[in-house]
Amino acid sequence: MNTKLTLTIEKEVIEIAKAYAKEKGQSLSEMVENYFKLVTVSRRKIKEKQLSPKVRKLRGIIKTDGNIDYKQTLTEELSKKYGV
Repeated sequence: MNTKLTLTIEKEVIEIAKAYAKEKGQSLSEMVENYFKLVTVSRRKIKEKQLSPKVRKLRGIIKTDGNIDYKQTLTEELSKKYGV
């Protein structure tokens, strides 16, 4: 469910952000949402009921040799993708 949010941001920052979002092929709202997801990744939990049956079936099938901090990896990859 989407909810409307009003932000107060400097005009110049908004203009630059809109141009950046357009270059990346996304809306400013998507860009802000992705940033919020990036900075709150450690606080969000995936609830089992939110996952589709196919995804639930696939969970845990990939084995790794060492201790991998998937949250850190996700944060790094999203940072690279969105230039944050």
